[in-house]
Amino acid sequence: MIRRAPLLLASLLAASLPHATCAASLDLTLPAGATQSAQETSPATSYQLAVGPWQDGKLETRDLEGARSDTAYQLRANQNTTLQILAPLRDQLKQAGYDILYECDTQACGGFDFRYALDLLSEPAMHVDLGDFRYIAARKDADYLGITVSRSSESGFIQVTELRVQDVTPARPDDPLGAPQTAPVLPRADAPAVAPSALAQTLEAQGSVALDDLDFPSGASALGEGDFASLQALAEFLKANPDYQVMLVGHTDAVGSLAANIALSKKRAQSARQKLIGDYGVAASQVSAEGAGFLAPRASNLTKEGREKNRRVEAVLTSTRS
Repeated sequence: MIRRAPLLLASLLAASLPHATCAASLDLTLPAGATQSAQETSPATSYQLAVGPWQDGKLETRDLEGARSDTAYQLRANQNTTLQILAPLRDQLKQAGYDILYECDTQACGGFDFRYALDLLSEPAMHVDLGDFRYIAARKDADYLGITVSRSSESGFIQVTELRVQDVTPARPDDPLGAPQTAPVLPRADAPAVAPSALAQTLEAQGSVALDDLDFPSGASALGEGDFASLQALAEFLKANPDYQVMLVGHTDAVGSLAANIALSKKRAQSARQKLIGDYGVAASQVSAEGAGFLAPRASNLTKEGREKNRRVEAVLTSTRS
């Protein structure tokens, strides 16, 4: 069976920034038996694409900004060399009109230093043998990609990193349009702590509450260290009601495609869930996590302020009573 690996930059941008333009995606035909082991996407990020070897203590890179996708594949029981794995992919890129910016093999790349300068997915999804890997960087118009190939004693590994350069400046920051809030709002971290009884009353009366002191920069999913008043209040509510369950629902602004934002919003909800369980002692059975992307905005995405309001996690009470 031939495995095809669609390059995802066009889909990342399907509903994205106003200055972006989309190109037809490219399908790479991977070796038989290739299986996807991991994938991460970001609708807007910075990336340093390696376009030269590691030498004199530094790596030659091209600084890019735009939508990024990383996909890793494993070729189990594949005994081809790294060159035999990479060469057909390189030929496909050339046939599709990509220009090869740089290509190297292990020591010519810079060995250990070059490999660890690459931003690759972690083990076991992407394995790199420091004595046997190859790398290629290519470009077609606004689309850039880097392919890293390596192998273990039994299997081959491929990572495809794609980035489409686009304008990541905020869209129409002076636009006066705005939509009224549709969800209850808790104060941010610099406001007085929310009493658990207030959160409990909101959840039981309205069914959901926005945890607005969980601040997420655009494109980011991780929560910082420290205490969060809303999570503390939610934890106390759940501990006092062990039969209750909530679903944490992540939301994003409208920068990027729907698919990428749904994935990002779920990661945000999962970050909050892990803090509730790990830091606040909530039973894992009481809290789940999902993502809605940008499908439920509470403010206009045409303004910076509106997009900040839309990047949030809400707690939805899923328990019922007869």
